[in-house]
Amino acid sequence: MDARTRMVARAAREITPGMVVNLGIGLPTKVVDFLPEDMPVCLHTENGMTGIGPTLPDEEADRNLIDAGGAYVSPIPGSAYFDSTVSFALVRSGRLDLTLLGAFEVAENGDLANWKIPGKFSPGAGGAIELAQKARRVAVMTTHTDRKGNPKLLSRCTLPLTARGRVARIFTDLAVVDVTLEGFVLRELADGVSVKEVSEATGAKLILPDTDIPRF
Repeated sequence: MDARTRMVARAAREITPGMVVNLGIGLPTKVVDFLPEDMPVCLHTENGMTGIGPTLPDEEADRNLIDAGGAYVSPIPGSAYFDSTVSFALVRSGRLDLTLLGAFEVAENGDLANWKIPGKFSPGAGGAIELAQKARRVAVMTTHTDRKGNPKLLSRCTLPLTARGRVARIFTDLAVVDVTLEGFVLRELADGVSVKEVSEATGAKLILPDTDIPRF
């Protein structure tokens, strides 16, 4: 299992039976394929569907059924389809127990930047701003550093913000990190990764727990 796949599999364990969960564009949409088939969970995609089954290869897919990232998904018993008005009424009314979002940067106080890098094309803010503001819990899935090796977990975001102080937990290819009042706290390490590697890849103070750090 490569590092990204391991991250997605670990993030899937954050979802528990009975939750209503939004899966954001990018890595989060892959979480559906790591959930038990019989788990009673309601997955939401902002483009207008609840009750999402595993993604399908092109030759098996119903071309009318896609998630927010454009991947072909399958229905399950109880799946429902609706327009953007209803979709965002679900978001704005606080019915999401959890949203999993991608990120360009996350600050140690929970600020999130995930919609725009100045100078690069962006299709717009999309639904991330409302998802991050209204979900009961916000978790992020991202690589620990960007392609140039720069940290994505920072003392302060440098990019335009999506939401202030909303991120609770971060899943990366190196670790699981919680956002607390004291800052970033290391909760878990990926197999084969050292505390030193995570600390050096983090652009802010990383607090270590007093107990042994589990691995995923």
